[in-house]
Amino acid sequence: MTTIGLLGGSFNPAHEGHLHISLYALKMLGLDAVWWMVSPQNPLKPTRGMATLTERMAGAEKIVNRHPRIHVTDIEKHLGTRYTADTIPALKIRFPRTRFIWLMGTDNLLQIHRWQEWEKIFLSVPVAVLDRPPRGNTVKSCRALERFRSRLLPQDEAARLKHAHAPAWTILHIPLNGQSSTAIRNGATS
Repeated sequence: MTTIGLLGGSFNPAHEGHLHISLYALKMLGLDAVWWMVSPQNPLKPTRGMATLTERMAGAEKIVNRHPRIHVTDIEKHLGTRYTADTIPALKIRFPRTRFIWLMGTDNLLQIHRWQEWEKIFLSVPVAVLDRPPRGNTVKSCRALERFRSRLLPQDEAARLKHAHAPAWTILHIPLNGQSSTAIRNGATS
């Protein structure tokens, strides 16, 4: 069975930080591939300042630079889904012989309680959370930790995640890459 890491987002724009966490996820989780799911429109982000889907896809392809195990897709557009909690079940139906792991940064973990049916994500697929700047991002008080603390695998057991039944998750403490889409849009460098 193939195991795919799903990294969703606006990618407005895609940057080396996305590639950085994807490469660590491939290595530390033993994934076969990572899919960058470029969202037609993130429901939590304004449309103002959002590049077109075509522009964001092209930017992501440029960053991926034909990496053989990282694939850029606009599959949510084709599935007709808007929320991750709906996209994951649709992917599982479309690809029944594939195991999926949801990938996210600690920055998103801290606000996941704002996502539509966020608990459904943790109940559908294993989740890997990767460090994002600042290092001080603390997950000690996040709702996901409160709700799923007993299902948290220690980092040294992260490779087991691809065989685990949801809910199962881990936090990967990796070297930080300071790039952010917001900073790039605002003209700042890492």
